[in-house]
Amino acid sequence: MGPETGDDAVRATARRLLPDTAASHVSAAEVVRGEFHDVVLLPGRAVVKVARGLAAQHLERRAALLDALADAGLPLAVPRPLSEVVRTGEASAAVALSWVPGEPAPVGAGGEQRVEQLQQLLTAMAAVDVSAGTPVGRCLDVPHAYAGRGRWAELMARVVAMLPDDVRDDAAACLRAAVDLPPVPPRLVHGDLAGHNLRWHADGTLAGVIDWDLASAWDPAVDLGCLVWFGWDAVDAACAGLGGGWPTAAERARVWFATFPLEGPAALLDDGAPAALVAERLERVATALRRERDAAGARR
Repeated sequence: MGPETGDDAVRATARRLLPDTAASHVSAAEVVRGEFHDVVLLPGRAVVKVARGLAAQHLERRAALLDALADAGLPLAVPRPLSEVVRTGEASAAVALSWVPGEPAPVGAGGEQRVEQLQQLLTAMAAVDVSAGTPVGRCLDVPHAYAGRGRWAELMARVVAMLPDDVRDDAAACLRAAVDLPPVPPRLVHGDLAGHNLRWHADGTLAGVIDWDLASAWDPAVDLGCLVWFGWDAVDAACAGLGGGWPTAAERARVWFATFPLEGPAALLDDGAPAALVAERLERVATALRRERDAAGARR
């Protein structure tokens, strides 16, 4: 029999990391393939992440961060490593993580209870000590971890230059506005605080937050931009209710939000992705920029 490939190879890694889990359960588990990870889902038991490329290089630190976050007093569940990080190839590594209960909320699912839960989440995250010598602070990535880290501005400028003429100025303005934002005191930033990464109980309370791979000590307005998954009305209401500097953060969130589409191609460039894949993502960005420009014109 030849070597296992594809989903079988990923499941074989899961069996290696979870030897106490029935082989039949692992063999029947769903495998989800993402941009940087292959994931084996064992509901109620575990998640096995097989990281590729740059993600594999950071897996040990990210696993240590999850342990630190689990001990940081957050009033919600976060995944916790169930295994050591193991190397599965020259450019891949894997770890088993605990299962976080709950389901994602639909796009635009705001409402008063949701706003209250988001306020509790933002308050709890802001209270985590992210200074360099703390358990959490030692394990955090740098800002812009998704799209180049220290090369973010360079890569984003390359993306702008590669866009079609009719949207290049719009994209350049979005980037310029973000670069010109004044620095703010750093807080714990998840970096992708939306969609399937927030898990909810059936009663509408927040169960947990997963996928902390991009976490950093940075501007919390970045997370507010991600929370637009629930609608700007929900973000604005949450920030207004919290007071302090949060309403101003909601204004900065709009600036960061405008840069998010550009980060997809920037991340691909950083990872050395094929030119055809980069071109495809650029076309999607151009389409989104045209749509936003048309919508803005219609609102005037």
